[in-house]
Amino acid sequence: MDHPTLTHADDADPRDRGGTAQPLLIARDLRKHFQVKGGPATLFGAGRAAVRAVDGVSFTLFKGETLGIVGESGCGKSTLARLLLHLIVPDAGELIFDGDTVAAPDGITVRALRQQVQMVFQDSYSSLNPRMPVQDSVAFGPYVQGRSQAEARDIARDILVKVGLNPALFGPRYPHELSGGQKQRVNIARALAINPRMVILDEAVSALDKSIEAQVLNLLRQLKRSFNLTYVFISHDLNVVQYISDRVLVMYLGHVVELGPVDAIFDRPLHPYTTALLGSRPSMDPAHRIDEPPLTGDPPSPINPPSGCRFRTRCLHAEPICAATVPVLGAWLDRESHVAACHIQTPGSGHSQAAAQGSA
Repeated sequence: MDHPTLTHADDADPRDRGGTAQPLLIARDLRKHFQVKGGPATLFGAGRAAVRAVDGVSFTLFKGETLGIVGESGCGKSTLARLLLHLIVPDAGELIFDGDTVAAPDGITVRALRQQVQMVFQDSYSSLNPRMPVQDSVAFGPYVQGRSQAEARDIARDILVKVGLNPALFGPRYPHELSGGQKQRVNIARALAINPRMVILDEAVSALDKSIEAQVLNLLRQLKRSFNLTYVFISHDLNVVQYISDRVLVMYLGHVVELGPVDAIFDRPLHPYTTALLGSRPSMDPAHRIDEPPLTGDPPSPINPPSGCRFRTRCLHAEPICAATVPVLGAWLDRESHVAACHIQTPGSGHSQAAAQGSA
């Protein structure tokens, strides 16, 4: 049966305005601060304290790639995901989707953005309506976009097959009758039912058993190839990120500290925080067990982050320049660019380990 909605990888997507060379999404200096209710006033009483969840994040997402986002809990990953879909309105910065500025008078509307970008959340059960059968949940998106009930149900049945669920068996079931892996497959089907170009996956496999997690990861890779999707994949599990990602973005306390191809990040990390994250992975070799933690202490408060480099209070390489000046993420030009926001990586920065100006 020919699917009435989905665009397959072999088909030219009429929504692709700029071709493969134009990035699908550009984030520029995104910021989101949450005011602390009842919190103390800032210096001279000029307003209330705020949690700086996302504090100047910029990156480019290329068409057809998977961008993995990693970092400790509280670094701003999930807030960033919601900013990308405008589930939370940014305080500052801009989003450019396939050449159009989001929510700008002459750009793309938030409604139009959400017709091309979908999100799969971590909690697979709370994402589903407990009173709605699986088939109706999947069909709801196409229906509200103007499809007839018959067309929406045809789309739902087709998508359920694509995610590995028999629609005759699972379509009439309710969420409480499904396992965790089955519920997450339904959530993936719901996201794909409206034919998005980009899918944001926020800890989409972290609550699953490892065997089921592997199945869902392979399913996501297959669907990406089949429907020419672009992914933003958020996870705490570095092994999962390494498996599924093309590039990796590392966040720390609301900032991007490193960005680059997955192999470069995992083989040659540039930022001390990335090095510590990779060093925290448990070794599968009993002869090489981790005896000393590569990173100690809790992250500083996002309400009152340290001056300069926010990682300096936990960094073994911190020097006075790290407290005095905020390191800038290097300029990236293409998918192969590997950059880090660290004074060690900036020639002439004044750090003792940095290369001399002009010698790098």
